[in-house]
Amino acid sequence: MSRNRIAAADIATIAVGLMVVAAGVAVIVAGPIELMPVHYGLDGQADRWGGRAEVGGLITGLGVLITLVAGGIGLAAGQTEDPSRRRGLRMAQLVALMALLGVVLFAGGASLSGATSIAGGLPMAGLSVVLLASGAFLGRVAPNPFVGVRTPWAYKSRLAWDRSNRLAGRLMFVLGLFGLAASAVAPQPAGIIALCVGLLIAVLWAAVESWRVWRTDPDRQPF
Repeated sequence: MSRNRIAAADIATIAVGLMVVAAGVAVIVAGPIELMPVHYGLDGQADRWGGRAEVGGLITGLGVLITLVAGGIGLAAGQTEDPSRRRGLRMAQLVALMALLGVVLFAGGASLSGATSIAGGLPMAGLSVVLLASGAFLGRVAPNPFVGVRTPWAYKSRLAWDRSNRLAGRLMFVLGLFGLAASAVAPQPAGIIALCVGLLIAVLWAAVESWRVWRTDPDRQPF
């Protein structure tokens, strides 16, 4: 990956972070004056409301988080001399950027639209797209403290890291694909709950895989 593309990735991270922060500040200053939903229960129904200062503050905080997490990974990528690790860190930066931006669009959009329920096909489709996009790149992520299957065993074995993240990426991609296809017909909130349960199973499966591969890796580091 060229230095120009590396610079472009960092510029994109900063641009997205600044735009989200600016959007949050705009909501604080000139957002809706009526209360907006800020939390939803397991049934997908809004159960707590807040003012524009709270909603804008949450969006602003997410913008700062995007800049710190994705920007930090990008900084590490720019400093490494290993081309393979640099590519892996750039993938981690991309996954972090997409996932956090997805959270902003999902949560911020629900609050600002005044949606009293997220138990619908559109929220499920949005979550599925985030899973699908993140899963497409997760398998190529290099070891880092923010993105991926970050178990103790994965940090002690590069083979365990690669295989567990590759598995997690494939499971997330398939889950997102099925979720997107089912979003138009799945009863809600059962569809979103099933998607979240599937994600939890994928995470646990990948964590177990990291332990299994570490245990059999002759090049593993001991604890």
